[in-house]
Amino acid sequence: MSVRYVRMLHQKCRQGLYPSSGMKRFEVIEEKVPWTVEYPEYKPVAYTAAVLRDKPWADPEIEKPTFEPKWNAVDGKVNRKSFTGDYVINANGYPLNPVGRTGIVGRGLLGRWGPNHAADPIVTRWKRNNTGTVEIDGYTRKPILQFVAIQRRDSGEWAIPGGMVDPGEAVSATLMREFMEETLNFLEKDEAERKILRDSIADFFAKGDEIYKGYVDDPRNTDNAWMETIAINFHDEDSSVVGKLALKAGDDARNVRWMDINCRINLYANHSEFIKKTVSRRDAHW
Repeated sequence: MSVRYVRMLHQKCRQGLYPSSGMKRFEVIEEKVPWTVEYPEYKPVAYTAAVLRDKPWADPEIEKPTFEPKWNAVDGKVNRKSFTGDYVINANGYPLNPVGRTGIVGRGLLGRWGPNHAADPIVTRWKRNNTGTVEIDGYTRKPILQFVAIQRRDSGEWAIPGGMVDPGEAVSATLMREFMEETLNFLEKDEAERKILRDSIADFFAKGDEIYKGYVDDPRNTDNAWMETIAINFHDEDSSVVGKLALKAGDDARNVRWMDINCRINLYANHSEFIKKTVSRRDAHW
C-alpha cells in the first residue's frame, strides 16, 4: 500500500479525541501507520462504547467463550469479509485494521469486530436557474452538479446520506431505505404515505453507477473495527423523480439540502472523495 494511499485513507481516523468519548488516541505519525513497520512504543488506549453492551445487533467481546466468529467469511447473515481482501487476525484473536494503526483498540462505537459494512446513495441532479436551464460554471464551462447532503446529528458535519447494511440485507435495499429515512423523513410517515413514497422512487433506485467500494476513513475506526462502504450514484437527469420531492431530515440527520458540488466541499469521513469520483463520472464542474 503506497504512502499516498495511506495518507488519503487514514487521516480522520487518527485525529485527537475518539468521537463521543473523550478518549484520546495514541498519536500515530504516517510513517508508523502500517503494521509492517516496527513500533515498540505503540501503546493505544482501549475503548468499546458502553452503549454496545448486550445489544443484539452488536458483537460481544472477543473473549466470550460462545463467540466464535468466522473471520474473512460470511458468518451466518453477518458479512465479515472485507472489500480490501483478507485481513490479519493477531495472536490475541483480534482482527487488524487493513490500513494500519489508528491509536485506539477495541470496537469504539462500531457494532462489529473487523469490517462494518455501510451503503451510501449519492443522489445527484443538475443545478438549474429559474427558467429551468442547467447552470454552467463560468470558469470550467462545465455543468454544475448538486447532490442530496445531510448534516449528521452526531458530529454536525455534512455527509452523503447512508447507513449500515443489516445482516442478510441486500445493499440495494439499504441504499433506498437509508435515503428515505434520512432525507425524506420516512419513519414519521404513516403506512399509506410510505407505500406511495416507495413506489415513486423504486425504479429510480433500481439502477445506479458504482462509484466506490472499499475502506472508509471514518473517525469511528479503531485498530480492530473499521467502516467499509459501497457508494452508488443515482442521477436524476431531468429532476423528474427525487428532484421534485420535498426533502425533510429524519432519523440520524439534523438537516438536509441539495448541495452544489465544487472543489471546496468538506464532508464527513472521505465522502468528498466519493463526490469527486461522481463529478468525474458525470463530467461536471469541480
